[in-house]
Amino acid sequence: MLDVRKMKKQVQENNLTNGRITPQLFMSVPTLNEAASYIADTTSYLTSCFPQFSDRAVLGRSFANEQELVTFSSGQREDSGAVSDMVCSETTQLLIEARHRDGFRRTSADLSSGSTGALVESASSTTIPYGISLFQGLIEKARRTVRGSADDIGWLQRDPSQPPAEDRTERFMEILNLIRHGVHRLPKSVVYLLIPGLFSNHGPLYFTSTKASFSKMGLACHIAKIHMEKNAQELRDCIKELYWGSNKRVMLLGHSKGGIDAAAALSMYWPDLKDKVVGLVLAQSPYGGSPIASDILREGQLGDYVNFRKLTEILICKVLKGEMAALEDLTYEKRKEFLKKFSLPRELPVVSFHTEAKVSPAVLATLSRVAHAELGESAKLPVVMPLGAVMAACAQLLQLRYGERSDGLVTCRDAEVPGSIVVCPKRKLDHAWMVYSSLNDDPSEADASQVCEALLTLLMEVEERKKLEFAEKDK
Repeated sequence: MLDVRKMKKQVQENNLTNGRITPQLFMSVPTLNEAASYIADTTSYLTSCFPQFSDRAVLGRSFANEQELVTFSSGQREDSGAVSDMVCSETTQLLIEARHRDGFRRTSADLSSGSTGALVESASSTTIPYGISLFQGLIEKARRTVRGSADDIGWLQRDPSQPPAEDRTERFMEILNLIRHGVHRLPKSVVYLLIPGLFSNHGPLYFTSTKASFSKMGLACHIAKIHMEKNAQELRDCIKELYWGSNKRVMLLGHSKGGIDAAAALSMYWPDLKDKVVGLVLAQSPYGGSPIASDILREGQLGDYVNFRKLTEILICKVLKGEMAALEDLTYEKRKEFLKKFSLPRELPVVSFHTEAKVSPAVLATLSRVAHAELGESAKLPVVMPLGAVMAACAQLLQLRYGERSDGLVTCRDAEVPGSIVVCPKRKLDHAWMVYSSLNDDPSEADASQVCEALLTLLMEVEERKKLEFAEKDK
């Protein structure tokens, strides 16, 4: 048995004398930081005890792992490349010197030991590196798990090639106030298409209140019914059918993944749709990606040990009757890959709407009406779920882990489309509020249908302004 205290003391002395830096992987989580340092020290001690495992392939892997393990505090991460290279170079040199020294010491012993020495050499060169690689693999998985999506959130806003967004929240509030006083300006010369998001098949009342409100005003309003695997293509066909059937252009409003699907259809098939579409509203859509989806599906995390991805797949595909690909499309990796190939046309009027969820204890009593049960010819019993409490818990998690404001599923920064008109009201609204009415909604506040109407009215104004801008450029 190894003396743990002696081992740790020896490793610390070696670190001081050799000028090595003990990896500090988790600066923001002290407990994990201490555990990671202890594992790293243990690995270093085992390496010093068994230097003869210096197979070339294993040595190469150890150099790469040493470079990955050397990190710095948050204040030094961005501009410490030169220091990191120096430390990794010194570490590599120390390993090489130890290898040569050990090889020299073993020369005479190898000649006298014969086949027995060769056998011991073979065993040590396979078992010891394997054990060390397990430690290093655990450290890397823990690092990826704790780091999560911290480097990805808001990546579109940091991209200097993307056009800036314009905040028009004040104008939106003016329009919403007029609507609440009976002033409705949406034209009847346009068809309104509402695109639902993920798992809308489990919510029969998804967007139904908004559609009913629009129909009362004499507006042609439809809710898209699309299949998740071919949603962009089916949306293109749906828009073309509405246009040719009514001879009217189409205004799109997509919620959550519905906004992503609508943006994909317009990006991929813009030549076919540019004369048939007025504009697009993305309501609480993770245009840049979702940390929730990315953290669940990211490979190389501690969840791999319990096959967490497979459990998620069973939950989504078997229990919720959804599709794994639909959730994967919302990860940062997939969004970056897609946006490199397709981007929204600059001439398309776009409005981005994002909110922040309420996290007060009162939200625990909020129930959302997601369906209703028939109890005869006229009686209906509402089916409710505590969606507000779920969204509040997720919003609190994102706030504590990443320091990001969100509606529970989508961060505010990831919901902004570059070059779009942005609306971010001060009112606390979670991700489910836009499509499912609450049993205890405040009658003095605007409801979801009025918010959708205000967003589409603002989109109409943006479209008129775009026309003037392009007309001036053509002169």
